[in-house]
Amino acid sequence: MFYIISLKTSASSVPSIQPTASLVYVYTSSTLQVLESEMGSETLVHVLLVSFPGQGHINPLLRLGKRLAAKGLLVTFSTPQNVGKDMQEANDITNKATPIGDGFLQFEFFEDGWAHDEPKRKELSDYLPQLELVGKQMITGMIKKYAEENQPVSCIINNPFVPWVCDVANEHGLPSAMIWVQSCAVFTAYYHYFHKLVPFPSDTEPHIDVQLPFMPLLKYNEIPDFLHPFSPFQILGTLILEQFKNLSIPFCILMDTFHELEHDIIDYMSKFLLIKPVGPLFKNPKVPNTIIRGDCLKADDCIQWLNSKPQASVVYISFGSIVYQPQEQIDEIAYGLLNSQVSFLWVLKPPHRDLEVKPHVLPDGFSEKTKDRGKLVQWSPQEEVLSHPSVACFLTHCGWNSSVEALTSGVPVLTFPAWGDQVTNAKFLVDVFGVGIRLGHSQAENRLITRDEVKKCLQEATSGAKAVELKQNALKWKMEAEAAVAEGGSSDQNLQAFVEDIRNRSSAVYIKSITKEVSNIEI
Repeated sequence: MFYIISLKTSASSVPSIQPTASLVYVYTSSTLQVLESEMGSETLVHVLLVSFPGQGHINPLLRLGKRLAAKGLLVTFSTPQNVGKDMQEANDITNKATPIGDGFLQFEFFEDGWAHDEPKRKELSDYLPQLELVGKQMITGMIKKYAEENQPVSCIINNPFVPWVCDVANEHGLPSAMIWVQSCAVFTAYYHYFHKLVPFPSDTEPHIDVQLPFMPLLKYNEIPDFLHPFSPFQILGTLILEQFKNLSIPFCILMDTFHELEHDIIDYMSKFLLIKPVGPLFKNPKVPNTIIRGDCLKADDCIQWLNSKPQASVVYISFGSIVYQPQEQIDEIAYGLLNSQVSFLWVLKPPHRDLEVKPHVLPDGFSEKTKDRGKLVQWSPQEEVLSHPSVACFLTHCGWNSSVEALTSGVPVLTFPAWGDQVTNAKFLVDVFGVGIRLGHSQAENRLITRDEVKKCLQEATSGAKAVELKQNALKWKMEAEAAVAEGGSSDQNLQAFVEDIRNRSSAVYIKSITKEVSNIEI
């Protein structure tokens, strides 16, 4: 038995986005097809992105949002207002939908129930339950509101620190996906730990090494250290593992990596889960990186300064948005820069408001002695910096965003990991991808890296045979990344397949809902 339903659709609240279209739905009990007539363009599918309020989580999810919008979707990005306010001030974000490619991107931030200066925000053990409690209510409210405004949400995508978002989607009968914001190698480590597939360091055996499929042997201090029994941040490991409890809910796991970079690991894990590498997300062939940034600090102008420097002469230094180096370590890095005589662009950000630590100070006379070859900023437009021809190498904390940005911009690295996945990323940057020199170690090791070590590694990474080797490897990965995100590349194909999947699921959900409201005409 066949049924035909013909109706008009439009979006009353954003009339400029969706022209009225005539859709004809034809379906049977076993098959469902959505046929768009030639009378107009199809209604934009609406995707809701919900991010943990951390810079390293916001960036990849927002980049994904821009990529999805460029392919013709209406994307709403949401995170708590506490951080959303910082984003708005730093990037001039408005409440209006912004056209991107064939689609649109808009923002809707939500209150988390606590005042901006609530002291309990400083403790994740206090804040995370609060975020889940209030966040579930707020996201539910958004889903209902958009449905009433004729912009129903068709899919929800979250990142790992807010696993409860999958539950909200499931409760409302909406398909959901998860964007993994770390490497597939790190995902593999968490997966094997969660399912107890191989031994990991424990209280009784804290120094055992870990062998995972298609990966080099990870020493006890090279695993994601949220999983280590001595980690001071085990609550974050527990939180990530909560997402692994929910992996049966998302229909797909998107990853900010690309197949050519981790092909064996991705192929192996794809035997257990539907994994789609869609990175590097910061490389968007259709949308410049400068359009709608997600930084929580306003970037300083440093490009003109870089323009004044010779090619491959500047060391870029940044430890991300959260990592805070001890003052003693900052002193040693400063003296290493002085003694090495290299030019540098150093991001010395103010400490995060929740850390309760003093801003860093530099040795007496440092600024005067380096004024002709050094520049200090509080924050930088990192994507533009790394793509600048004057940059020779990157001294980095090895967060995955920074790691993949350096890798795929063709920039060698000096690894200075602090905690979490950074220690594993450092291992891969040096020993697997061949683009790095190991300099620092996990903060859990409590080891001071001396000025002589800093000087030696800076010189090795910027001149000589080793520097040439690192640069050649980095340029190889840059070419691979550009091919992956180009039209028809591996990541582009995965993203396009994901978009088509969302559209198909959206049509099925929509038809299911409208059959309750219109009459069936039997043929």
